[in-house]
Amino acid sequence: MKNILVAIDFSSITHKLVEKAAFFAGFTDAKLWLVHIAAPDPVFVGFEVGPQHVRDSKAEVLRMEHRELQTLASQLKAKGFNAEALLIQGPTSETLVEEASKLKADLIVLGAEDHGAIFKAIFGSVWEDVAKNVKVPVLLVPA
Repeated sequence: MKNILVAIDFSSITHKLVEKAAFFAGFTDAKLWLVHIAAPDPVFVGFEVGPQHVRDSKAEVLRMEHRELQTLASQLKAKGFNAEALLIQGPTSETLVEEASKLKADLIVLGAEDHGAIFKAIFGSVWEDVAKNVKVPVLLVPA
């Protein structure tokens, strides 16, 4: 195992995800890729980009998420792990599948929260979409 992709969503189980991924990396000396998929910027044909304060607010959120990712990677590096942080904008499931392929991930670590049938029907499930569309093992860590 050379590459482990950890899908970071900054939920309450983020540290648990990182801990589980580090456990496996410790046995195999794999590189840990901490990947956060940020919501894509909306594209509205025929409409302007929006007020400056909205764009500034979005940029500040992205900077904060990037800093948090870098902190997680730095903490892993301090413990002797080979870790990199990536913040990418895009649709969550599709972008995770694409990144797993690009990074040649041998394992994907995801959080699994059960939101209920109505939530799933409207929004879907990231972990189910990813698991269906990759050819590598997916480790689901319950919330």
